[in-house]
Amino acid sequence: MTKTVNQLSELLQTRLENRLQSCRVKSGEVTIEVAREDMIDVCTVLRDDEELAFEMLIDLCGVDYVNYEQDEWITDEASGGGFSRGVDARMEGRLTAIDEDLSIERPFRAGRFAVVYHLLSIRNNQRLRLRVFAPEDALPIVDSVTTIWNSANWFEREAFDLYGIMFEGHPDLRRILTDYGFVGHPFRKDFPLSGNVEVIYDAEKRRVVYQPVSIQPRVLVPRVIREPGQEEGATGENGEQTV
Repeated sequence: MTKTVNQLSELLQTRLENRLQSCRVKSGEVTIEVAREDMIDVCTVLRDDEELAFEMLIDLCGVDYVNYEQDEWITDEASGGGFSRGVDARMEGRLTAIDEDLSIERPFRAGRFAVVYHLLSIRNNQRLRLRVFAPEDALPIVDSVTTIWNSANWFEREAFDLYGIMFEGHPDLRRILTDYGFVGHPFRKDFPLSGNVEVIYDAEKRRVVYQPVSIQPRVLVPRVIREPGQEEGATGENGEQTV
């Protein structure tokens, strides 16, 4: 029998007790958060408990919270905790300087990097989101769950490749999407939009070589799409109507 999200939330709090850092229901979904040192025990309970029975890991991804809730510009539709693509005066073309300090105070966050697991219980027709923060920002490490869910193998390699998150206990942790000689982790918020290197064919050497990227930094501001009639009656800074 399918449980409601509120029933699932109550069951999780009963089963996990003090190992549960947070449990919230929003938009018809349950999200729980646990500490790294408890995640293996928690994941084992989520899989083996008869009433929970989350036997399938359907997705795993990394998240970089380095600039979370630090909007570069706000529109009427933008949320206070969302991301923007505007211009920040500290950046040149939104390419972050290598020596720039990206640390921010996070009274509500456990760290910069997190791993998010999406679980499915086929038996109960129920879904669950689990989030675990890596304790260290400089070298983010969490435990591998490949011994609990085999499907985590390539998902964890992807999170390592794109975010640089290490998974302790993974049987074969190596890049899976980028090239063998790729430098850096492209989904990190401080990774340059144009990358660090580019590949060209050198006619003199008669082979493909890497060289520093030659693309000039540029600001990417999205085109504003207005609803019909939204521009009518708009006024400028001097109070005059604009067209």
